[in-house]
Amino acid sequence: MNKDVPVLRVQDLTKHFPAGRGKVVHAVDNVSFQIPRGKTFGLVGESGCGKSTCARTIIRIYEPTGGKVYLGHDDISILSQKELLPHRQRMQMIFQDPYASLNARMTVHDIIAEPLRAHGVFASRQEESERVNDMLAQVGLNREHASRYAHEFSGGQRQRVGIARALIIHPELVICDEPISALDVSIQAQIVNMLRKFQQEQALTYLFIAHDLSMVRYVSDEVGVMYLGQLVETCAADEIYATPLHPYTQGLLAAIPIPDPKVAREKRAAGLEGDLPSPIDPPSGCRFHTRCPHATERCKAEVPSLKDVGAGHCVACHLIND
Repeated sequence: MNKDVPVLRVQDLTKHFPAGRGKVVHAVDNVSFQIPRGKTFGLVGESGCGKSTCARTIIRIYEPTGGKVYLGHDDISILSQKELLPHRQRMQMIFQDPYASLNARMTVHDIIAEPLRAHGVFASRQEESERVNDMLAQVGLNREHASRYAHEFSGGQRQRVGIARALIIHPELVICDEPISALDVSIQAQIVNMLRKFQQEQALTYLFIAHDLSMVRYVSDEVGVMYLGQLVETCAADEIYATPLHPYTQGLLAAIPIPDPKVAREKRAAGLEGDLPSPIDPPSGCRFHTRCPHATERCKAEVPSLKDVGAGHCVACHLIND
């Protein structure tokens, strides 16, 4: 594949769910971004903002309501599930809950080997077993673990099994849907460092979803901040911390715990207030205006577009764009 072509390009992706009585859940609205080969795009926001729905629509667990998803040159958003099958080898997903994402009735060997069988990668059981054992070693488990069941493992070990399952067929794109949020803090760094090691060795491309901005800064090259189904800011990971422009991004950063009590009090004063509005009836204009301390009448009436304000730093805010 041409290295200049992004591994993933999302264009105006939209996903709505029917909510009964003619109402619609606006889960994802007109989201656009791209990820070059070997890079990580971090998608952040509060719970309920549409991050996981966006990821599941990209990989076609959910069918998109509108927009395009390109995997390399291929528009996979228009393919039937049968036509999509050959492309599924190129994209895999690591799920948030290692307790729910592994089949309790299957051995670890069968869980990890399932993608190999689905895509007919190996002809013999011996080749399959060698590949599974090699993958177990790469994620820090032993070949003796292959005959066990998921309930016999800790959360961190289960997530290692999930990572092995996702990476065993050498995908180009890996979608990490909050892969560490259900794990103990002591295990989180181990999992993230493992993912980074695989990325460096295999030139993997990651879409990394999280609500922990400090972790996203560590793993990501570029960050997109999502609010109520829409991207409100995108830029380089370091830039999002050095110069956060959107009031929502500033509020998220203010919520990060800091050991200095004085600084923490000042940051709390600039933090977010109120609750996330309902995606069934999102606010008019800028969806953040109901919680924004700087909102004007224009913010209530007019939807801001995501504009580049310099050096690839894009923000959807009337106050900044003016």
